[in-house]
Amino acid sequence: MKTFAVPTREQVSETNKAIFDNLKKAIGMVPNLYATMAYSENGLANYVGLQSGKTSLRAKEKEAVNLIVSQVNGCTYCQSAHTVIGKMNGLTDDQIIGIRKGGASFDAKLDALVKLAKNITENRGKADSALVDNFFAAGYNEGNLVDVIILIGDKTIMNYLHNLTDIPVDFPLAPVI
Repeated sequence: MKTFAVPTREQVSETNKAIFDNLKKAIGMVPNLYATMAYSENGLANYVGLQSGKTSLRAKEKEAVNLIVSQVNGCTYCQSAHTVIGKMNGLTDDQIIGIRKGGASFDAKLDALVKLAKNITENRGKADSALVDNFFAAGYNEGNLVDVIILIGDKTIMNYLHNLTDIPVDFPLAPVI
């Protein structure tokens, strides 16, 4: 299989250079997986637009979905990145491991979200009706469900990109569970 190198700023289009500069200014680095998207003239801008869109989900909820989807899809890169980001959003190491194992016993509402996101990802959008009912019973609404689906799609894009390219992980590696 082809080996993928992480493109440098000098190797990408002017549009992607500007995005690299914005990422470096905002977070202090251009994560390797974002840089890899810059192989595409439009891919990185399209993805950043998707990822930075407004959502009804809180930061901790987004990270819970990112963690469980990345676990289901077997993406070491995203498990590692979202372990760091999850901690920045108030999740503990034990909570992150619990989420990656498929639940959030420390928070009933978050638990309903994690279980549904896991089931949707595993079943390619065909969720168990009891989990959908539990999601709504936990206090989520139809708009939240749409936002969960968008987030699953967002994370699946990056999971698949890393799983295919296997570019180096530039975050502390998440524990294997």
